[in-house]
Amino acid sequence: MSVTTKKSSVKKKSGSTTQAKTFILDTNVLLHDFKCIFKFEENDIILPIVVLEELDKFKKGNDLINFHAREFTRNIDKLAGEDFFKKGVSLGEGLGRLFIETSKPFSENLTNNFPEKRPDHIILSIAEYYATNFPERHPVLVTKDINLRVKAKALGISAEDYKNDQVENIDKLNQEVLTVNYLEKDIISKLYANSEGIPLEEIQNYMAPYAHQYFILKNGGSNALAHFNPITKNIERVVKTNVYGINPRNAEQTFAIDALLRPEVSLVSLTGKAGTGKTLLALAAALHQRRDFQQIFLARPIVALSNKELGFLPGDANEKIRPYMQPLFDNLLVIKHQFKPQSPDFTKIDELLKSDKLLIEPLAYIRGRSLSKVFFIIDEAQNLTPHEIKTIITRAGEGTKLVFTGDIGQIDSPYLDAHSNGLTYLTTKMKGQDVFAHINLVKGERSYLAELASDLL
Repeated sequence: MSVTTKKSSVKKKSGSTTQAKTFILDTNVLLHDFKCIFKFEENDIILPIVVLEELDKFKKGNDLINFHAREFTRNIDKLAGEDFFKKGVSLGEGLGRLFIETSKPFSENLTNNFPEKRPDHIILSIAEYYATNFPERHPVLVTKDINLRVKAKALGISAEDYKNDQVENIDKLNQEVLTVNYLEKDIISKLYANSEGIPLEEIQNYMAPYAHQYFILKNGGSNALAHFNPITKNIERVVKTNVYGINPRNAEQTFAIDALLRPEVSLVSLTGKAGTGKTLLALAAALHQRRDFQQIFLARPIVALSNKELGFLPGDANEKIRPYMQPLFDNLLVIKHQFKPQSPDFTKIDELLKSDKLLIEPLAYIRGRSLSKVFFIIDEAQNLTPHEIKTIITRAGEGTKLVFTGDIGQIDSPYLDAHSNGLTYLTTKMKGQDVFAHINLVKGERSYLAELASDLL
């Protein structure tokens, strides 16, 4: 259990008892998880009033972060009362109390180190006030801002990240595909001979696979790519398949295409470094199955390019978002170039774009939509929070397939890391479910130069 939800055991003079902590929350915690105030067990929560002021700036807009700001404000409104500033209001049975705290005078130590009265420093002044005047309440500043945590610790204030939805063990996400060696000789032969696969009992002495696990079976010079089907309980051979002109170049790409084509798998996550083919394979598989879906939808969260925010980019709304969506169009162009310009497969892509059967849009545009019979690819999913991932999945209607792609080692959000981003959370929590498959792509296939740069730089 993380420090942000853990009880603090403190011995008092009158005997041994459990003393609740007091947590001071930063704005980014509320925007990361608008239900966070209900996840601190019996501990009390302090909301600096400047946090509410900062929250106001995020309430307008269509992005998921704006939705979080509005939802948190609604939660506060339900709890509203005069006791916010004096006794605090109860957050519910078994939970602590919520207080709103006004600004506190800057101490000499705080003024000497951080004289500018910006919101972060005002939050620090409140945390320092509690640390100085109420040490028995064990105050802890909770923020996803690394710099603010460092500043707090420099002043002797306890500070921690918000860890309620963080995943502790992520090593398996980056592992290469599992290889099972020294099987009995006839197992691989049976796998090739039987199109329906072989019973799980045939390899139970070697491994215990989970639902939709992919692996390589080897015995001397013989080998086979395999998959565990949780419905039939069989080990099935995976065959290399061309999807809309794209051929898999390694075992992981072969597995990815197999998962993308399986109708019983409605949720797929593809992880891997840049150039491994995550988005390209997902898009090619979607085009390959275009007749099975009413629409193909590609989306990605908008992340600023260097110092260019949307407001500084020229043109109308569509022209402003074009630079952010360009990587998706680039993948589409790669697929088009697999065919001659006069071929039906080449012209079909343009037809799908013109008829809105193939849409490439910012992720924020899906809010409020119900997605039925849609092949939905969410690119750069490592820049989403766990709650944003959940919000997207709950949009899925009947017949929809969701594919999340991303590199958990390349996160652009300042408040997410490899343990707390939505793609890691999704992949870890859904592992073993009979509608979910995850493949980590290891080898870069964009070019030798791109692979070399990814590994060395």
